[in-house]
Amino acid sequence: MAIKADHAMEPNRANKDKIRILVVEDEFLIAEWVAEALGEQGFDVQTASNAVDALCHLVSSTVDVLFTDINLPGAMDGMALARCARELLPRLPVIYASARVAALAPDACVPGGIFLPKPYRTDALGRLIAGACKTGSEPAFA
Repeated sequence: MAIKADHAMEPNRANKDKIRILVVEDEFLIAEWVAEALGEQGFDVQTASNAVDALCHLVSSTVDVLFTDINLPGAMDGMALARCARELLPRLPVIYASARVAALAPDACVPGGIFLPKPYRTDALGRLIAGACKTGSEPAFA
């Protein structure tokens, strides 16, 4: 019996629910591209276009991983969003994305936060998400 490729992205979990990702990206086409690609990999994906909407989603829904762009519109960027998210959910794995690698100091991330430079491949993102759920998200720059 063959194993479907989308199951390769899912870490071993006590239940067989899909990993729930919240993608926070203000560029509509990028958000749609990422959501579709991760959905095809077997993840349950929700999107938000700013930090306020993302926080509302975090308090009203179950989220296993936060994937956020750093540069978001409004008063709260992705770094501040991650800090607030961790106040709500202290063990939430966080993956950041940005094209401005030089502008981000590793200690600016929440503990265990993972940084993925843009442009990135969605298959690499899927592996990072699955790994973050398996290991509890160890600090890393991808």
